[in-house]
Amino acid sequence: MSGQARLDKEAMRVLKLTSRTFYIPIKLLNPTLRKTVGSAYLCMRAIDEIEDHEQLDAETKQRLLLETSALLQKEFDSQAYEALITPYKSKLPEVTLRLGDWLEFCPADIVDKVKASTSEMAEGMAKWVKKDWEVRTEEDLDDYTYYVAGLVGVMLSDIWTWYDGTETDRDLAIGYGRGLQAVNILRNKDEDAERGVRFFPDGWSRGDMFRYAEGNLAKADDYMKQIETKNITLFCKIPLSLAKRTLKALQSGKEKMTRAEVESTVDEIINE
Repeated sequence: MSGQARLDKEAMRVLKLTSRTFYIPIKLLNPTLRKTVGSAYLCMRAIDEIEDHEQLDAETKQRLLLETSALLQKEFDSQAYEALITPYKSKLPEVTLRLGDWLEFCPADIVDKVKASTSEMAEGMAKWVKKDWEVRTEEDLDDYTYYVAGLVGVMLSDIWTWYDGTETDRDLAIGYGRGLQAVNILRNKDEDAERGVRFFPDGWSRGDMFRYAEGNLAKADDYMKQIETKNITLFCKIPLSLAKRTLKALQSGKEKMTRAEVESTVDEIINE
């Protein structure tokens, strides 16, 4: 097996371990897009795992995120990254330890876009770690959801343009990411509260967050209308449909969708 084929296999394995929601649609992409979106998603997930880590203190998280952001702004120095994370090797997951591999796996003529978005995300996450994730206003919520999810939408749009010239509106791409994140915020509300984090702006009820999620998911629908490539449409449809159905489940008092409901939703989309 060649080095690239081995990395392809490894990337899909780590992707499956890291995110079931994105593993399914990424697996359905054609080989070029699967490789590109897979590597890009793993890069973003690598830094997300630092921001979310339960055993690292805030100061360490900020330093790791900011220094990683700086490394991504130039030709990536894998040895410098290795030196940065070595003291925390036993705590960090494989997806984070192997950031250099995911960048190597990414096609050379799009990797700079992936690095730029991931660098911006790392810097924004460091800012929110410093703020202790204290969301007070809707502007705060917009800022937070932009860095942790809207940027995923921006990066995906860059990939679509690179792949076949598909042009999408940046604000709608951000709305797509924000909508998915708002559903996660609603779904994880109790879990977040247990660790002392609340992403609801001051005075917001659950109903206000539902409206925020629905407004952004409506932007996601408009985003979808700008995409004509079938393979890309299929990819975007799966997380969006799962988010909408999760929202309905939460509104009806359930905690989340069942595994069977997730599978039947995916099957419906694939067989449309």
